[in-house]
Amino acid sequence: MSAVQHKLVKPTGIKPTDLELQVAQVMLDLEGSSSEIKGELRGLQLTAVKEVTVAHGKKALVLFVPVPQLKAFHKAHGRLVRELEKKFADRHVLVVANRRMLPVQTRDSRSTQPRPRSRTLTNVHEKLLEDLVFPTEIVGKRTKVRVDGTKQLKVFLDRKDHTSLEYKLETFAGAYKRLTGKDVVFEFPAGAAAHE
Repeated sequence: MSAVQHKLVKPTGIKPTDLELQVAQVMLDLEGSSSEIKGELRGLQLTAVKEVTVAHGKKALVLFVPVPQLKAFHKAHGRLVRELEKKFADRHVLVVANRRMLPVQTRDSRSTQPRPRSRTLTNVHEKLLEDLVFPTEIVGKRTKVRVDGTKQLKVFLDRKDHTSLEYKLETFAGAYKRLTGKDVVFEFPAGAAAHE
């Protein structure tokens, strides 16, 4: 059990949930069974695992990882996601960094340093969007403002990953909506628009 908890980074006093323990156990089993992925998974840890409901009652697992380990997770991303989706057959798996937002400084703030741009709400939401769609790249974004004042973000993904990610577009949109509260639509641009 201690080896499973070693895969989870939690603040002291907070116990991991059953879902987090299950995912950590699967990661540990993968690390022990496959010699190819063993080196990539050895030092990797999770900070949290959330189950979010996306379109049509489907569920997705969102794995939150420490920001410094995100690049290492990207190296093992394909195999790890594929194996986790086999174990949790009815859910898609998404890996995002556990980024932290800092509030806007006011006169009464105690900190003397300015807030870094990487800790602003806008930047954290943009990075979350990039993490959700990781194997592919975002090639364009458009914000649509409706007559009633609500905004919808339209995100265009790289056309070359059309076949491998088509089935996950609703999952991406649902997870982003649950995590940020913002509406987003993912699309692959048409052939001529892809070269803009």
